[in-house]
Amino acid sequence: GAYYVSILTEYEKEIVQKEIESIVGLDFAMAELYVSSEDEKANYPRYYRQMLARLAKEQRILSRRTKGSSRWNKQRMVVAKLQEKVANQRKNFLHHKSKSLAVSFDAVIIEDLNMKGMSQALRFGKSVHDNGWGMFTSFLDYKLKEQGKRLIKIDKWFPSTKMCSSCGDQKEMPLSERVYSCSCGSVLDRDYNSALNIKNEGLRLLANE
Repeated sequence: GAYYVSILTEYEKEIVQKEIESIVGLDFAMAELYVSSEDEKANYPRYYRQMLARLAKEQRILSRRTKGSSRWNKQRMVVAKLQEKVANQRKNFLHHKSKSLAVSFDAVIIEDLNMKGMSQALRFGKSVHDNGWGMFTSFLDYKLKEQGKRLIKIDKWFPSTKMCSSCGDQKEMPLSERVYSCSCGSVLDRDYNSALNIKNEGLRLLANE
């Protein structure tokens, strides 16, 4: 017991808070995981998307089989193996993405999203959970902390989607609108505009600390 405690305190002593110079804002995106304020999309790799499509196909076959039959059991094993593969691929991808962000930036700003509530309210269902945003943000959090860097969460009610990142004006943005065009002349991809707003709000919070 004592040995473990001493390691922990040693470890905690090593972490020096880094001065925040480089900052990125991330906007959660259904298909890409996120769009950043650098206008970078996380984009799930093709092999992962192909694997998801294969899994859906095998699950359809399973649903057509008679539950409890030997063919159903066989198919259930096929589905379980694929599910495990998909989960591992996603985990590796999320580790890889969170690591590259933690190396490149001193602070990462995200919205404090309630994924469960979102998937229920918007009926996104599985896709939001499969997206792995929660897993991704916890990986990001500890990878940043290890280097004395920070993950900053802004209020989930902050109007990142409605606001123009150039002039600060606000307007309603239905989900179908993919481009934010403002009367000030600014025309941006919807998620990129949100990511810029998230970054700016993070900067404001940091300035007020």
